[in-house]
Amino acid sequence: MSEPASISTGIASRYATAVYELAKEAGDVKGLEGDIASLTAAMADSADFNALINSPLYSRDEQRGAVAAIAKKAKLTKVMANTLSLMADKRRLFVVPHLVQTLRDIIAEDKGEVTADVTSAKALTKAQSDKLAKTLKARMGKDVTINASVDEGLIGGLIVKVGSKMIDTSISSKLSSLQNAMKEVG
Repeated sequence: MSEPASISTGIASRYATAVYELAKEAGDVKGLEGDIASLTAAMADSADFNALINSPLYSRDEQRGAVAAIAKKAKLTKVMANTLSLMADKRRLFVVPHLVQTLRDIIAEDKGEVTADVTSAKALTKAQSDKLAKTLKARMGKDVTINASVDEGLIGGLIVKVGSKMIDTSISSKLSSLQNAMKEVG
């Protein structure tokens, strides 16, 4: 892991632990899960939000004001809104993606769940997602939450990542393997 990435992860871990403990103490872990979903959607859908959290061009006041407006519009919990405001004051908004992932991991660990990052060529149907979760639960021995994304470049198949394990059944990787094998032959 590169040094800046490990620093971001360390900062995010401290914030995530504090946020989770505060939410748990207030009995609002469910609200925190809603905040995670809202922030994940904002990072995926909004170039402006990504610019806000990653660009050093915005002043602390601009970041604080934007974060307050986003928190109000997205109906974030008070704990998350205050945390984002503090992160804006400290010029730490760049760790929001790590914060969201770390919070997701902490909540899953506390619930005895594991998260599977699944990338598919087409969006999975509810039935396919449920069947995959059931199969992974049988394999892992824990409840599995599916974090799905779509990459049309896979052509077909899936890439499933659970912790440090990865299963790649995508057609693009099989074609790449075949291409490498053919290079070795001739």
